[in-house]
Amino acid sequence: MIEVTHLTKAYGPTTAIGDLSFTAQRGEVLGFLGPNGAGKTTTMRILTGFLPPTSGTARVAGFDVVEDSLAVRRRIGYLPENVPLYPEMTVEGYLSYVAALKRLPRARRRQRSEEVVKQCGLEGVERTIVKKLSKGFRQRVGLAQALLHDPEVLIFDEPTVGLDPRQIIEVRQLIRSLAGTHTIVLSTHILPEVEQVCDRVVILSRGRVIAEDTPESLSQRLRGATSIRLRLRGANEADLEALRSVPGVRGLRVSGQRDGVVLVEVEGEPSAEIAEPLARAAVERGLGLRELAPYGMSLEDVFLQLTTGEEDGRGA
Repeated sequence: MIEVTHLTKAYGPTTAIGDLSFTAQRGEVLGFLGPNGAGKTTTMRILTGFLPPTSGTARVAGFDVVEDSLAVRRRIGYLPENVPLYPEMTVEGYLSYVAALKRLPRARRRQRSEEVVKQCGLEGVERTIVKKLSKGFRQRVGLAQALLHDPEVLIFDEPTVGLDPRQIIEVRQLIRSLAGTHTIVLSTHILPEVEQVCDRVVILSRGRVIAEDTPESLSQRLRGATSIRLRLRGANEADLEALRSVPGVRGLRVSGQRDGVVLVEVEGEPSAEIAEPLARAAVERGLGLRELAPYGMSLEDVFLQLTTGEEDGRGA
């Protein structure tokens, strides 16, 4: 649905993005991450037709963003970080105006406005002047205008910035509900948000892609190991030694003990299948296996390791 190939944008001697390549599949939620100045906003502005690239290509739904700019814009809903609202308009007046700008058929405008009002939780404020709305409701109006023409691709730049915790949860749920029927690019600084919402992430640093994968795969690649967490009713040193002897296990440590339950973290060789033999060993020794689950680095750990390495000149 989105194909970016060797994309470059330069401002005189300054290169904002250089040789950028990534894809987003139909129905996927793609997280777009990077420190300030990494080139995220520049890339989104190119995808939405606000900026021309210096070189390279970007295609949305099969259309080139330069050669078929209008076709691309018809297929994209964009929510920039600063929501594009007219404060003197009412919510319904603003949505009617945006529907006309986006050339929705006149007979369809009212119905579609009512649909996005309900979808974005704006019932009851349709006749309220925008400047009198709270930050959270203004953000919802911005989401509504992006959804109004039912685009194939949605690009959200910091959609939950400034919202309270309840509103953040509601917006995240809305974004997840849109996945599958829309391809979504989500730029955010809230890393737990990416873990909860996104299927895959692209991490930028200094205008280049330094990682592209699922959060889980990135964690495993950086750790270089299969990681399993066990919760046991109890385990003595002989029991732990038996778990260490499971083929593929290369490290084991007790990371905590509470209310008689022991937490054990095990690292295996890359791609080693250690979960089943670990469970079997724990059951055979009567250790009272309460839980067995994979674990890894958080996305925050991944992000910091990758971008700090870039900043230090070590690379990823």
